[in-house]
Amino acid sequence: MKSASTIRFGHVALCVALSATALSACSKKAAEEPAAGETAAATPEAATTNAPTEAAAPAATASAAAPAPDNVDTLSGVKFAGYTGAAKGKTAFITCQTCHTVEAGVNKIGPSLHEVVGRAAGTVAGYTYSAANKNSGITWTPEKLFQYLEKPQRVVPGTKMAFPGIPDPQKRADVIAYLQAGG
Repeated sequence: MKSASTIRFGHVALCVALSATALSACSKKAAEEPAAGETAAATPEAATTNAPTEAAAPAATASAAAPAPDNVDTLSGVKFAGYTGAAKGKTAFITCQTCHTVEAGVNKIGPSLHEVVGRAAGTVAGYTYSAANKNSGITWTPEKLFQYLEKPQRVVPGTKMAFPGIPDPQKRADVIAYLQAGG
């Protein structure tokens, strides 16, 4: 039978490993993004290729400015509606847990994501947001979160969130489904 200290050590080791994984996700280089003139695939089946597609063409012409608060176009051209009903959100959310929690009133490096869906950006009490986030005019709909989680700095230039984004549209939809379900 394992002792309590052995079990605690195992839990600590697991937490350290998960934190390291999450932090490594934050340090991905821009080299993983499509080069100028290339676009990511627009379908889930082709999401691992960088072959240009007609559906993704509008995203390639996007300017460097942030999209309008009601604009939900992603860089890849993929729409959120194609990925609803995701069931693996808790697992996908592990990456986010380094900085966020789904507990009400608990802020970490980032604000609590409790009831984030439907909330105006920059409004969690007790969290100090960047001016860019507070003044973005964004309401976090599932579609806007889907766009934001693809590349946060694109949607809110000047955000404090240093996370490079979740390129996999299914994982983004999974996280959103988890958040909508209340975590």
